[in-house]
Amino acid sequence: MVTRTAIILLICIIFKINLLANDNKKNDHSFQISKDDPIVAMLDSLANLKVYKNIAVYKEQKPSVIESFPTGFVPEYCDSVYKARFDELDRLSPINFVYNSSVKNFINLYAKNRRDLTERIMGLSELYFPYFEEQLDKHGIPLELKYIAVIESALNPVARSRVGATGIWQFMYGTGRMYGLEVNSYVDDRSDIVKSTIAACEHFVDLFNIYDDWLLAMAAYNAGPGNVNRAIRRSGGVRDFWSIRGFLPRETRNYVPAFMAVAYVMEYSDHHNLYPTPPPYTDLDIDTLNINQILSLRNISKILDIPIDHLRYLNPSFRQNIIPGSENNTYTLRLPKKYSGLFVTNEEKIYNYKTPEEIRQEELAAQMRETTVHVVRQGEVLGTIARRYGCTVGEIQRWNNLRGTLIRPGQQLIVRAPMPANTNISTDNNVHVVRSGETLGVISNRYRVSIDSIKRWNNLSSTTIYAGQHLIIKEPEGMTTKQKKKEEEEKGKEKSEKETQAFIYYEVQKGDTLADIADKYPDIEIEQLIKFNNFCENKLKPGQKIILSKE
Repeated sequence: MVTRTAIILLICIIFKINLLANDNKKNDHSFQISKDDPIVAMLDSLANLKVYKNIAVYKEQKPSVIESFPTGFVPEYCDSVYKARFDELDRLSPINFVYNSSVKNFINLYAKNRRDLTERIMGLSELYFPYFEEQLDKHGIPLELKYIAVIESALNPVARSRVGATGIWQFMYGTGRMYGLEVNSYVDDRSDIVKSTIAACEHFVDLFNIYDDWLLAMAAYNAGPGNVNRAIRRSGGVRDFWSIRGFLPRETRNYVPAFMAVAYVMEYSDHHNLYPTPPPYTDLDIDTLNINQILSLRNISKILDIPIDHLRYLNPSFRQNIIPGSENNTYTLRLPKKYSGLFVTNEEKIYNYKTPEEIRQEELAAQMRETTVHVVRQGEVLGTIARRYGCTVGEIQRWNNLRGTLIRPGQQLIVRAPMPANTNISTDNNVHVVRSGETLGVISNRYRVSIDSIKRWNNLSSTTIYAGQHLIIKEPEGMTTKQKKKEEEEKGKEKSEKETQAFIYYEVQKGDTLADIADKYPDIEIEQLIKFNNFCENKLKPGQKIILSKE
């Protein structure tokens, strides 16, 4: 039995086909939204989303409940048809759905003027709406509020408005902080799908508790409670969106009509010959991993061969492509499921991986941190300076390109510098790459070898090491007993040479005391003078030569 509604629908479709020849002329006089409109601006931001640039456009032409439309056909309907459908939306929702001319203008925007972008939104909804609905249901609020995200950002998680609102739910900095969204140089939780959705639900609950009306709560979400309260006062205290609409900011006047249009178009998309343009991934394709160390999205992209644009698309909250994880502050990494197992298998390699440029930058940073400069003072010699900083005279000469031992007051000397990384390491040896924060003690415990052995195998004169440095942590193969004995002999010889170094003397002047002499040489203590010269009492004679130090 043919119903009255079906007849009306058929008449409207025939009417539309007959008017196709005059369609362009009709469009010239139709409602147009200015390019600065924030709702249109968010659609434009979706058009520039990089993740869509490398995927094929695909439309699954499902049979319509009415009939199969020709490819590219844009259906239009009579007001009575729209009204009947809005009555059905209103019946199934606690939100008061209304059809009027303002709503119809936005239906034309989404179902007619920006059809391609609407189909992209429909595709993105397959990724985001399942989680939106889960949280909306958990907070006890209407599931239709998921369409607010379409109005706010066109489901673009990195969208940013001209006033600084950010993310899929378009939180301002202050409002986001109120609901626990972290914003710093590396992380912006306003772009995190999970955290921002929870914050949006909490915000909606708070606004509904104020107004006890979902349309006013939506208006307050967009314009702030202050603007809505002023509009209520100016309208004489009426608490109804359509009554106070004229007193609201221009953007907010369109906000609720746009929401109703989006809800309608998404629910009746097949009636308008609209079908999703699928994104690379849907909700069922994504896996989550907890990250408790610093990690680069670029390194993940390089090692697992995932396009960096896809990683950014799935993890939009990491502003510098860096996950600043730590043991006390973990973050969630979202990966396609087909890569999650590969990540877990190679987790340690991924954490430790560094590009040649990153290693070089770490080496330079380590050198800057570990290099110490000393300004020579009156009376200082290389021997006293070397002892003060735990190095040798030869090292100071090498670091500063000195041919002799002559130095002058005010001269700047490098007195501590890192050892260069071992570049000639046999691939047969067991090599450890130093990670940030590691010490020789930590490494020796890990490999059950002594610190002295690691220093000997790597020609280290101190315990200073730096990130990215390669260390041999296993006795090199082929080292014979004779070679070991030779090393020990050379070590003893070096020690003997140090012990037999010449003394530095001072000739006592008339009136000198040990305290006077110590004052002349800031690095010399009275106890040192007594020890070097075996003094039993503080009596000095003019012309007497006393030992100041070993050179």
